[in-house]
Amino acid sequence: MAWNIDATHSQATFSVRHMMISTVRGQFNVLSGQLHIDEANPGNSWVEAEVDATSVDTRDEKRDGHLRSPDFFDVATYPKITFKSTKVEHVGESGYKISGGLTMHGVTKPVTFEAEYHGQLKDVFGLQRAALTAKTTINRKDFGLNWNVALETGGVMLSDKVAIEIDLEAVQQAPVQQEAAAQRA
Repeated sequence: MAWNIDATHSQATFSVRHMMISTVRGQFNVLSGQLHIDEANPGNSWVEAEVDATSVDTRDEKRDGHLRSPDFFDVATYPKITFKSTKVEHVGESGYKISGGLTMHGVTKPVTFEAEYHGQLKDVFGLQRAALTAKTTINRKDFGLNWNVALETGGVMLSDKVAIEIDLEAVQQAPVQQEAAAQRA
């Protein structure tokens, strides 16, 4: 079945160690995408998603401005961060590995998300909904996000590792939309 990501009930978040002692968390406020769920044959499932890098939000406007700059996301040149799956594997009762290409800052690298599928239900408006949570950790330098500052006491301002977590809710597409999605596959 083909689904559209419900952006009002989904979020793409990240966390990174700050000054070697604390963790800074943020999110992207604008995300979209589609997925196809084949519960009988998960290998036929896929996801394509994107976040608007300009919508980065760490609850600090000065830091968010720095993240939008060429030191990090360079949103004037690379306004979108995208993920396109290449493989979905069932790895347990509700566990899945979703592998694909993550494109950020003009660089595409393979990543694998560890996902938990939470199932489907019909909402109070009669719409079929599905949900999942997916997590991965990347090295930001693999994507050309190299900015850092050495600390006087040793260490650096930011760790290279960034944890990414996606909480996703999707709404089943209407039959006309499903036909268009089937042509994509």
